[in-house]
Amino acid sequence: MDEVDAVVTLDEDQCWDQLRTQVVGRLVTRVGERIDIFPVNYVVDERTVLFRTAEGGKLFGLTVNDQVLFEADGHTDADAWSVVVRGSAERLDTAAEVERADGLGLRPWIPTMKRNYVRVIPSTLTGRAFGRAPEPDRDGVQQY
Repeated sequence: MDEVDAVVTLDEDQCWDQLRTQVVGRLVTRVGERIDIFPVNYVVDERTVLFRTAEGGKLFGLTVNDQVLFEADGHTDADAWSVVVRGSAERLDTAAEVERADGLGLRPWIPTMKRNYVRVIPSTLTGRAFGRAPEPDRDGVQQY
């Protein structure tokens, strides 16, 4: 693989396919000047990302500013990928929404009560895939 095709842009379907292969991603929130990143276990629900959270800073931050980034990635010895979801986060409020979400099998990884389901609704979805191979020859010492 040469440098020209070392990075490939994923289309929307490929992004969702890749997101479905993982269970842990990172949620980025912003409240004022403070930017935070949280690891979350998640599930893809149709074309949204769903995670659970407890009461606290993450949930509070989403009520102050619902604009978030969500990122997940994966790799093998031969390739790697990364998908970024930009969008808004909303807490599921109705009994019907929560009942449906309960059926998706999303369970907390740590023994804490996470009663709140949050859905990330994409405004944009971008992804890239990378072929993994040795670094190209650098032709000796590089000038800086």
